[in-house]
Amino acid sequence: MSVRKAIKKVKALRLSIKSKLILSLLSIAAILLVSSTISVMEYSSMSDYVSELIAEDISSINVANRLADMTSKYNLQILESIGNDAEGLLPDFDNDYFKSRCDSLRLSTAGNQVSPLADSVMYSYAAYMLTSMEFNDVAQSNFIDTRDWYFDRLQPRYDRLKSDIDILTASVYRDLEKNSATFERGFYRSVIPGIVAVGVGLLLVLMLLFFMLAFYVNPLYGMLDSLRAYKSMDKKYSVTFDGDDELVELNESITELATENQQLRRRIKQLRK
Repeated sequence: MSVRKAIKKVKALRLSIKSKLILSLLSIAAILLVSSTISVMEYSSMSDYVSELIAEDISSINVANRLADMTSKYNLQILESIGNDAEGLLPDFDNDYFKSRCDSLRLSTAGNQVSPLADSVMYSYAAYMLTSMEFNDVAQSNFIDTRDWYFDRLQPRYDRLKSDIDILTASVYRDLEKNSATFERGFYRSVIPGIVAVGVGLLLVLMLLFFMLAFYVNPLYGMLDSLRAYKSMDKKYSVTFDGDDELVELNESITELATENQQLRRRIKQLRK
């Protein structure tokens, strides 16, 4: 391989000014794009997952409140029947709905914490309902005071059931607070890549600015000052700087032309003498 061909290959590998600028700007754009994509994907996945947990916690709280309202209403209806001194008929209660809602609480995402509490609610509920089934017999009996039965037997079991439901609700509230805090932490964690990308982008912009000033703007000003001195005071054009792009070729061509022009002027002056 000849030296000339080798030089041509080296020149072919050199990056032009346009290519350098495009590569620099594309690098900044790529970093910002990748980091913003990571931030969006991180936030989206975290948001979907935690949002589902929060939504299920809210649903569990509503279910627990509904169960508490059902049992409270049922208990008050029994007390009202006792207060009316009427022949007792046990009020209606949706037993299937209560059990199915308890099962849904047991299978919730916070199952490790809620499941044993839901079991406690079911045990308390079973004891309370079993005692309430005595109402018809107690109301028809001449030997048992219905008020004593209510306050001595039924009410303590209702209080236990209400307490277990309140404990379950409090546990779901704690899980909701934990998931809300996780959502907040996840938000800040997903924002970090974007902040880092912005910082890196600003750093790259500053580096690009320094690169432009050092390798293009300052050499151009030097070439312009030397050209002015050459034109106005016939000084020798002598500007040198490092590089391997079109600006260096332009400077070399100007140097060659200026040198040839000065030599031509000198010859003309000598001929005139």
